[in-house]
Amino acid sequence: MARSAERVSASGQSEVGALLRTWREVRGKSQLDLALDTGVSQRHISFIESGRSSPSRQKLTEIAEGLDIPLRERNALLLAAGYAPIYSQSGLDAPEMASITTVLRRVLRQHEPFPAVVMDRYWNVVMTNDAAPRFFGTFIDMDARPKPRNLLHLMFDPDGMRPFIADWESVSQSLLARVYRESIGRVLDEKTKALLAALRAYADVGQETLLSPSPVLPMVPIGFVQDKRVLNYFSMITTVGTPQTIAAEELRIECMYPADEATEAYHSKLMG
Repeated sequence: MARSAERVSASGQSEVGALLRTWREVRGKSQLDLALDTGVSQRHISFIESGRSSPSRQKLTEIAEGLDIPLRERNALLLAAGYAPIYSQSGLDAPEMASITTVLRRVLRQHEPFPAVVMDRYWNVVMTNDAAPRFFGTFIDMDARPKPRNLLHLMFDPDGMRPFIADWESVSQSLLARVYRESIGRVLDEKTKALLAALRAYADVGQETLLSPSPVLPMVPIGFVQDKRVLNYFSMITTVGTPQTIAAEELRIECMYPADEATEAYHSKLMG
């Protein structure tokens, strides 16, 4: 029985060490860099990574903070070390999320008459203001698209918004680059990789990296063609500051704004 417990403990230490080493390499930090950032000695970090030392919950939390590991992965790290996870995995409808959902609804409502949505880490739309489905509904039949709707699939699908997007090659590459840039913890998990593969499977999706945006504008606009008129918009992304739950960390609000006065004037007419 004692030997079995020793094997389990050794296995856990080995898994924790491998996870920490992987995250340290992803962040491009040496053991010395991490030691300076966290106050944990380089020797102790080396012993943890090699499986020679079992870190306390506090030390593990400090190291995870220093590596900016996403909360979901911090739970996995704690479990690998034999500790209970400390970050709630409850959904958006959990009681502890009530204050955040109230603010989200307020932000969405106040952004009328321009589209605004709340998405999870995989770009699935979980909340929306009235303007978003109404706006996209002027191009396609939104009722025909099942929920939860994925914003990227909506853009890339030839039966969705794809035929109405101006300068598709540039826009598609900027959107793909956003998936990398805005992935939680700046690391692509398997589900995000599958999402990217599905997007690239659509026709007319290039395989190159982000094209250079116009130097005239401080953002990458996206144009929608309607009645031979190009409506130019850009997005602003909002996230929850200092999140303490996984759901809060993985949410983001995307608000669309007209990129020029002509678009703003036409949008007002379009939305009545």
